Amino acid sequence: MPQTATPETVMPKRRRWPRVLLVVGLVLILLVGVAYVATAVMRVPAPHNIMTLLNTAPSQQGELLPSRTIPASQNPTTFEQNTDVTMPQTVPWKNEELPLNEVLGLTNTNAFVVLHNGEVVDEWYAEGVTPETRLSSWSVAKSIVSLQVGQAIAAGKLSEDDLLVDVVPELKTGGDFDTVTIGDLLDMASGVDIPENYSELWPFTGTARLFLSEDLPSYIKAHRELTYEPGSQATYRSVDTLLLGMVLAEVGGEPISDQLAENLWAPMGAQDSATWNLDREGGMEKAFCCINATAMDFARVGQMVLDDGEANGQQIISKEWIDRISTPAKNSVLDWGYSAQWWHLPGNDQDFSAIGIYGQYIYVNPEDDTTIVKLSDYGTEQDELETVNMMRAIAADLNDQS
Repeated sequence: MPQTATPETVMPKRRRWPRVLLVVGLVLILLVGVAYVATAVMRVPAPHNIMTLLNTAPSQQGELLPSRTIPASQNPTTFEQNTDVTMPQTVPWKNEELPLNEVLGLTNTNAFVVLHNGEVVDEWYAEGVTPETRLSSWSVAKSIVSLQVGQAIAAGKLSEDDLLVDVVPELKTGGDFDTVTIGDLLDMASGVDIPENYSELWPFTGTARLFLSEDLPSYIKAHRELTYEPGSQATYRSVDTLLLGMVLAEVGGEPISDQLAENLWAPMGAQDSATWNLDREGGMEKAFCCINATAMDFARVGQMVLDDGEANGQQIISKEWIDRISTPAKNSVLDWGYSAQWWHLPGNDQDFSAIGIYGQYIYVNPEDDTTIVKLSDYGTEQDELETVNMMRAIAADLNDQS
C-alpha cells in the first residue's frame, strides 16, 4: 500500500531549488569572471564594453573609443551650389530604376554629398544626422593613409622600395617577414597572416581583433607569419594599412593624426574637426579604419584627389601620387582592381573609390568631373558594385547636362 507523503518527505525536495539556483548563480559568476579575465589578458575591451559597441550603429562606434583630435582648418574652403545641373529623378538599383531617396533609405544611408565641377549638386542627410555630424570612415581611412604615404614619398622621407623593417626595426624577425616592402603594403601584397575577419560572434581574431585591440604593437609582433611571398599576389588585409601607419609615425616623428592635421586637413581647408580612434588612451591610431569626420570634409578629400591633388590653392598631394592611385596595380584584390589603398571596380577604367565596410564611399570620377560621398549603416560588404554603378549613373547624367 503506497505511503502518504508527510512534511518530512516533501520538504527536502523543495529545499533542492535554492541549492540549484545557487549553483547556477555561481557558475554564471564564474563564467563572467573568466570572460573579464580573458579580455584583460587579450588586451581588448571588457565584455560590457564590447556589448555596447555591438549594440551601437557602426557610424557612431567611434564615439565610444579613445581618439586623437584633428582640428578644423583655420582657412576652410567652401563649395558653391551648382544650379546648372539637377540630380536624376531615378537611379539604377538591382535591375530596376528607383527614386534616389528610396535607394538611400534601402541602404541605410546617413549622408550623401554630390559635387560636380567642384560645386555642390546634392547634400542629403538622414533624420537625426546634420552637416556637423561626424560619421565613421571605416576602411575609407585606408585611402587617406595612402595620401599620407604619398606625401611622405614626395618629401623624400620614404620610398616604395624601402623594407618595412628598415623603417620600423623593432618588427624584424630574421625571416621572410623582413622582405616586405612599403610597396607591398600599399597594394595589399605583403602576405601577412592576419585574416580579414569581421565576425561579431567571435571578434577575437583577424581584423576584428585589430579593431578591439588595446595594444596593437604587441599584437603585430605576435603575428608576423606570412601566407605567401611578399609581392607575389594580393589579398585584402587591414594589417597592411596598420603597418603603413606605423611607418608614417616613424618617418614623421609624430602620431599620424597630427600629421594628417598639419599636412592634409588644414591645407585642404577642412570645415570641421575630426577624430581618429586609437587602440588606447594616448596610444596609436587604428590606421586601417576609424577616422570620424563630416560628410562634407570627406567630400573635400575626394575633390582634392579629383583635382590632381590640389586644394585651397595648394598642391597638397603630388600629381605623381594621384597617377599612382588612379592606375590599377599588377595584382587584383578580390577580382577587383586595386592600387595603393584605392579600389578600381569593374565596368569603368577611369573612376576609382575609397570604400569602407557598412557602406562608406568616397567615389571619384575624373571623366565626369564628379565626386560623391556616401556614408551608411548598411551590410558589412553589401551591394558595393551596385552602389558604385548607381554613383556612376549619377555622374554620367550630370556630365550629360553640363
